[in-house]
Amino acid sequence: MKKIWIFLFASLLLIAGCSSGEKSNQGGSKEKKDGSITVWAWDPKFNIAAMKIAEKYYKESNSDFKLNIIENSQDDIVQKLNTGLSSGTTKGMPNIVLIEDYRAQSFLQAYPDAFFDISDYINTDDFAQYKISSSSYDGKQYGLPFDTGVTGLYLRKDYIEEAGYSLEDFQNITWEQFADMAIDIYKKTGKYISTNDPSDLGILRVMIQTAGSWYLEENGKTPNIADNKALKEAFQIYKKMVNAGIFKETTDWSQYVGALNSGEIVETATGNWITPSIKAEPSQSGKWAIAPIPRLSIDGSVNASNLGGSSWYILNVDGKEEAAKFLAETFGKNIDMYQELVTEVGAIGTYTPATKGEAYQTADEFFGGQKTISDFTTWMEEVKPVNYGMHTYAIEDILANEMQKYLKGADLQEVLDDAQKQAEAQIK
Repeated sequence: MKKIWIFLFASLLLIAGCSSGEKSNQGGSKEKKDGSITVWAWDPKFNIAAMKIAEKYYKESNSDFKLNIIENSQDDIVQKLNTGLSSGTTKGMPNIVLIEDYRAQSFLQAYPDAFFDISDYINTDDFAQYKISSSSYDGKQYGLPFDTGVTGLYLRKDYIEEAGYSLEDFQNITWEQFADMAIDIYKKTGKYISTNDPSDLGILRVMIQTAGSWYLEENGKTPNIADNKALKEAFQIYKKMVNAGIFKETTDWSQYVGALNSGEIVETATGNWITPSIKAEPSQSGKWAIAPIPRLSIDGSVNASNLGGSSWYILNVDGKEEAAKFLAETFGKNIDMYQELVTEVGAIGTYTPATKGEAYQTADEFFGGQKTISDFTTWMEEVKPVNYGMHTYAIEDILANEMQKYLKGADLQEVLDDAQKQAEAQIK
């Protein structure tokens, strides 16, 4: 009898232990068994480097804090999040994940319960407002804005001067004016004005956001193509430049950067994240300058836009409060940390109180002593907020095909009408 009781008691302990183990794994990140906060991010020299700097600052007053950073490509993060969250579980998910601004709404709208509301942890008024609109949903703030993709018009001063222009000629101009000058510069110097990848229409995003417009209505769901005045003007300007033969055709990132560093092109209109790639060719120091991005001719358009950028999000798993506290104390308020991010990583954050810091006022000798960081932060605060919605890339795939028809002679309105119908059929 005694042996039977011992056997039953041992069995109960075993069952209890198994039950406890299973429960601890549900709804949480399996990487967090040691009490650390797990982060998924891409780009070790930029995003991950920034997160490591944040960890260093946070540990100054939280010595026991542990951060586990796992590098994934951006595509892998998108796939893993969709696979995991669509299955209805957060098992295996990180505490913090980096998501590109163009993709954020697709996750927030599809899986709102999977993300942690950080409205009480940060002051949204302290960030560039165009970033707040892309990282919030249904009145709640889910993302902590990180880097800005604020754009600039990078120009080879020696080439434009050879054609009889100065940097002042590129201030406060429209895209139509820019196209005319670009064609003239090409004729006078024989230099391609820029590169062009027919499959990548990021330049359209840059153009239409100057007018506060996007591929979708303000609700972020309804396609806004057929009657989109900004998009129509952008199509016309793009065709004008393509037909003039002023672009060097490229098909990938390495060809694009190669054209910049080899001196084959006059300018590139893109996000500030291209700065390190341009500076990678030291022989060109002093030959570059950065002007504000051109604007569309539509009333209310501004000489400021955005291309790219990302924000930090917290999954609704164990440790979410600690993760929120960590982000709030670093990316949400630490001005000194942001100075180091600028100088050591080249990351221009969207936390506006930090823009008054010394590092943001530094002159860059590569760009002829121009205070490029200060200029970018000024333009950043002028970027018009738009709702990127859930379908930026899906619609651009449609537009890329329709653009080819337009370039070959199809009627513009018919092209846009067709794109509208395709988008409506695909987005339901």
